[in-house]
Amino acid sequence: MDKDLSDLQIQYTKGVGPQRSRLLNRLGIRTVRDALYYLPHRYEDRSNLRKISNLQYNNVETIAGRVVAAEVVRLPKRKMTIFELIVNDGSGFIRGKWFNQPFMQKNFKVGQQVVLCGTVKINSYHGGIEMDNPEHEIISDDDSFIHTNRVVPVYRVTSGLSVRQIRSIMFNILNTCIQDVHDPMPVEILKRNNLPILSESLSQVHFPDAGVDLGLFNRGVSNFHKRLSFDELFLFELGLAIMKRGTALDKGIAFHPESTLLKRLIRTLPFRLTMAQERVFSDILKDMKLPHPMNRLMQGDVGCGKTIVALMAMTVAAENGYQSALMAPTEILAEQHYINIHRMIEDMGLKICLLTGSTKERPLREIASGEIDIIVGTHALIQEGVTFKNLGLVIIDEQHKFGVMQRALLRKKALNPDVLVMTATPIPRTLSLTLYGDLDYSVIDELPPERRPVETMLFNAQQKDKIYRLIREEVHKGRQVYVVYPLIEESEKVDLRSAIQGKNAFEKVFPEFSVGLIHGRMKPQGREELMTSFKNGVIDILVSTTVIEVGVDVPNATLMLIIHAERFGLSQLHQLRGRVGRGAHKSYCILLAYEPYGDDARKRLDIMIRSNDGFRIAEEDLDIRGPGEFFGTRQSGLPDLRIANIVRDAHLLNMARGEAFSLIDTDPDVRNFPLLRKSLETFWKGRVELFKTG
Repeated sequence: MDKDLSDLQIQYTKGVGPQRSRLLNRLGIRTVRDALYYLPHRYEDRSNLRKISNLQYNNVETIAGRVVAAEVVRLPKRKMTIFELIVNDGSGFIRGKWFNQPFMQKNFKVGQQVVLCGTVKINSYHGGIEMDNPEHEIISDDDSFIHTNRVVPVYRVTSGLSVRQIRSIMFNILNTCIQDVHDPMPVEILKRNNLPILSESLSQVHFPDAGVDLGLFNRGVSNFHKRLSFDELFLFELGLAIMKRGTALDKGIAFHPESTLLKRLIRTLPFRLTMAQERVFSDILKDMKLPHPMNRLMQGDVGCGKTIVALMAMTVAAENGYQSALMAPTEILAEQHYINIHRMIEDMGLKICLLTGSTKERPLREIASGEIDIIVGTHALIQEGVTFKNLGLVIIDEQHKFGVMQRALLRKKALNPDVLVMTATPIPRTLSLTLYGDLDYSVIDELPPERRPVETMLFNAQQKDKIYRLIREEVHKGRQVYVVYPLIEESEKVDLRSAIQGKNAFEKVFPEFSVGLIHGRMKPQGREELMTSFKNGVIDILVSTTVIEVGVDVPNATLMLIIHAERFGLSQLHQLRGRVGRGAHKSYCILLAYEPYGDDARKRLDIMIRSNDGFRIAEEDLDIRGPGEFFGTRQSGLPDLRIANIVRDAHLLNMARGEAFSLIDTDPDVRNFPLLRKSLETFWKGRVELFKTG
């Protein structure tokens, strides 16, 4: 795209001006280029509008007609107003209704031509047809050729700016600026992937030709949408390819494992490593021996034993005289790692410390002098004031909380240490290539042999007696039980059964059993003592908030009851369930859900009952929530994808990745395609320094 369009302020476009430009800014449109990439969120075929007499009930329909009445109806008993618009198109009447928006009356006059789009319903009182809160547009003759008798784009708007106004602005921009659009994509790539040119794609996604397949356009998968999605994914992968190549060329530490400490560690383990753990550790060891920094992702489901593999890598670093840092997203997870590792290495002569935001003792001098071999902490590790003597290995747990930027910051704390990223969030492989595209990839795809599938059951509030019977049976067998609540203490706003009240209730129901309570507000030492009591069998029933979601291994715990299971996310439910089934005995997870709950919650609970497979659960979770919400902060440090959808466009992502990596192989600095290089710098701007020179 030509530089001029990125610099051309939207304010100076025909039909905009200072006031409208402020409204457009709210939508993220500051320049003409922003406007061209602000795509419609749906399309209507107004070349063939349906007559009111032919409308189908419960369908989303679009009609055009003349306003015959516009009035506000007040319902004093219900403290409500309804603005009603009655429209006639010669074949019949339809009523548009907007609730508690009386101000809308001033927008309409009897005799105006309007377009309404919404779900067609029957009024149960008088039997007429109507639409609740339909999208609406007033049609005038001066520029009706943009707004009627064609496939019309519908944009998301903001208060003070109508769809019609934004459509007119877009039409003007395309008419005056499309010839200034220069295509940065190499022609061979377009040909190989059968993609249209950029100017045609932008024109068509805003104002499609007559006769196009409206279904493809509304799903964002027309060939023109594909071109724009491909561009984003290609620039995304191009940046990752450059980073990956940069890491591969950087000088790093070549570790020479003597394996003495490693063998001692393996001898002390109360279990045998699985084949998958051995295979993944072999990948890591191979990387550590190379004179370039390791940049590897280790992925594996709950309970597959990632931490022990990470610890094996840390002993290799320690044996070579280097420090390791293990960075976790929360203080609770950092503490849990600290406790687990501390127990395993204290007899091996290695020193470990914990460094989080609330750690009172901050052994900064000992870290800087190299006395401490393993430093476990949160993002406090990358803050000012923390210096390492010789940081050789960085392990980041639950990668989705840390982006490319944070990895870069940690690496700056040392001279290109090896980086190992661990995640228990099972992500389909294609998506891993996006989120972790600059990393090599290993999967622990096997659970320890003693892990048995957990039987999951759904109960409602009327079945508590049955739940109590199951708990009693398990404890009488000598087993232990987790009870998980979503809140620490009762909130006035949210009607949840809190953990604190829960503990009291369970003590009344089971006076013969020992009931403990653990939550995030307890001091770390108190939490550790309580977990030790539970692990040693002193406590029969542990009532908890989600602090036990991570890192706690109690093989004798065979039953987990999750209260208000409908309020938990799918990956969180799966993580919690992973706390049971860690021993030789049959284990159960009871989901106690309180009606009423929505379709999404029902789907989540159904999946939990059907499957124990983390990858399958992640795919379904992605399907329910969509990529934006599923990844949340996971893309921190990465550019936003405004057009592409990494689930819908998974095949495009693979194409884009292949093209990007092969281009960087032959042209590492993208010198042969100056326009593409400029687009790349704009796309990744301020996030990562892609080109180290000029």
